[in-house]
Amino acid sequence: MGTDTGTRATHHEVDPPEAWDAIAAGYDQFVAPGEAPVAHAGLVLAGLEAGDRFLDVAAGPGGLSLPAARLGARVLATDWSPAMIERFTARVREEGLRDAEARVMDAHALDIEDDTFDVTGSQFGVMLVPDQPVALREMVRVTRPRGRVLVIAYGPPAEFEALQFFIAALRAVAPDFTGLPDDPPPLEFQVADPDVLRRRMTDAGLRAVTVDTTHQERIEIRSGRGLWEWMLSSNPIAGAIVGDLTADQQATMRRVLDGMLPGRPGTESPAVLTASLNIGVGTK
Repeated sequence: MGTDTGTRATHHEVDPPEAWDAIAAGYDQFVAPGEAPVAHAGLVLAGLEAGDRFLDVAAGPGGLSLPAARLGARVLATDWSPAMIERFTARVREEGLRDAEARVMDAHALDIEDDTFDVTGSQFGVMLVPDQPVALREMVRVTRPRGRVLVIAYGPPAEFEALQFFIAALRAVAPDFTGLPDDPPPLEFQVADPDVLRRRMTDAGLRAVTVDTTHQERIEIRSGRGLWEWMLSSNPIAGAIVGDLTADQQATMRRVLDGMLPGRPGTESPAVLTASLNIGVGTK
């Protein structure tokens, strides 16, 4: 069984909305397109049907809520980054999706009435919040009785290939980099142990919680620069880590990444990097 360290970040460890605003365009361009298969798998596990009311918490530019809208759900996407919400709204407008709206909102205090949504979900969102138990209780609160709550999060960092390549390339130019802390882990991996995710969802008031570990995120990368852009667009932390490197060191990192990509260089097919996932579903 896993152990729950009760991870709760202090204020200075949490990237503010402005940091997510700064990467919203890159996230929408480089990261979000590859999230659709993961989202579809999660929505199927949660039993989402056309006409259901669906809430996406910490939605980013809509990695989970756009697929839900395409399936015919009535969608509200929420995120504390106004730029992320703007990206979602632009996608809705471009695709002509109906019954899909968005509001700026903090996952810790949802401005939504109790018992409102048939399915409430979060993909790579609530896994990042500093007080996850509070956010999970909020997700349960706004879900109707017998409705479902869906949480998609990363599994162990050792099974996140893009991250491991990035760390290895960083060590090529900064050998003293010690790697990720593990006690407590970064917020991205606070529920990497499926037992911890299951327990947190149960403690939040859900029953019949299941955690599927059979799915993977598959990231298609064509070059070291492509992996660099994906990493720096996926989370403000990556940019902060490399921010003190010189331009030459950053270029060296990209060259190292080029040499690490499986099946590259000299082929037209992209490299596919995988990351293990925990997909939790529970019933209120």
